[in-house]
Amino acid sequence: MDFTFSEDQNAIRDLAHQIFTDRATDEFLLDFSRTGKTYDDALWGTLAEQGLLGICVPEAFGGTGLGFVELCLILEEQGRRVAPTPLFSSLVLGGLPIAAYGTDAQKTRWLSPLAAGEVKLTAAVAELGMNAAVAPVVTADAKGDSWVLNGSKACVPDGNIADAILVPAVTADGKTTVFIVEANAQGLSKETQRTSLGENEASLTFKGVTVAADSVLGKPGEGACIIEWLEQYADAALCAMQVGVTEEALRRTAAFTGERKQFGVPIGSFQAVAMRAADAYIDVEAMRSTSWQAMWRLADGRRANAEVRAAKWFACQGGHRVVHATQHLHGGMGSDVEFPIHRFFLWAKHIGFMLGGGNVQLQKLGALFAADNTVGSAALDV
Repeated sequence: MDFTFSEDQNAIRDLAHQIFTDRATDEFLLDFSRTGKTYDDALWGTLAEQGLLGICVPEAFGGTGLGFVELCLILEEQGRRVAPTPLFSSLVLGGLPIAAYGTDAQKTRWLSPLAAGEVKLTAAVAELGMNAAVAPVVTADAKGDSWVLNGSKACVPDGNIADAILVPAVTADGKTTVFIVEANAQGLSKETQRTSLGENEASLTFKGVTVAADSVLGKPGEGACIIEWLEQYADAALCAMQVGVTEEALRRTAAFTGERKQFGVPIGSFQAVAMRAADAYIDVEAMRSTSWQAMWRLADGRRANAEVRAAKWFACQGGHRVVHATQHLHGGMGSDVEFPIHRFFLWAKHIGFMLGGGNVQLQKLGALFAADNTVGSAALDV
């Protein structure tokens, strides 16, 4: 694995850091949280102006044509400032699959305006982290040159504000096809779902939603492969965001415990506090290394099944331990829901839920190795 970032990658990370730091200050986030809004439109516009929304959009369609590592660096910086903007859903869940599997017409229709900040995208794939017995299903029936969708989807990230949604649906032959469904399609109804981060998810109901044949992403019946591909990239992107969230939470805690005094000395000098912070530091570094490995292998076109699962496990388990420790080490201040450290706790827990939870990842990682003892072998990389 190559641990070095290129000059361009460092420049992109620095630009994202500057944008998020200048806009998403603690004072701004506190005032913003009292408005009842979920997203900062001004921040979204700034990201578009600086070309960061088109980071993975091909140059021919108005983007910069860079790669997945650059995207993850932007998401890490977003996590570092817990900035309220729908980057993950639009750039990862919606943008990456269209860039990889879409036709030129689909890329022109959706990726060009995405890079300009004119549309938002998402994908209805939350069932990947659900038990199959309770996962909602959408069916697709061919009708001439069109398809008719019926069913429901739950916990769709930013489904209430997206202009288009990637929807996997089961066809009559039992295979899955992915459709690009416009948010204003007749027969599609949306109900906002509130999470710990606000009204940032939606449940969708499809009642006779008719979509044209050119709304199919990839080929009919290719949906399972597309969703499996998307799952790995989405998970690695969330892990990168978790690194930013937890590292900043720990940095703030180190500063706090170095200033907060009891018995005339900083509480950071107490052995119990120092050891708790040291454990959190180890967790952050484990999350960073596994996250980097996963995103690098994906960006380099290498097999990454086990690496993504390992990164997810650390992001879930380590993320929980870090933000639990950082909030605890803030003492009574940490229990104040308007104190900055609480936002990092909420973000880390929400990311953990989106990833499916640590125990689930450990079980799936074990099953992966049990089924194929060549997983992770260097021989598969050549």
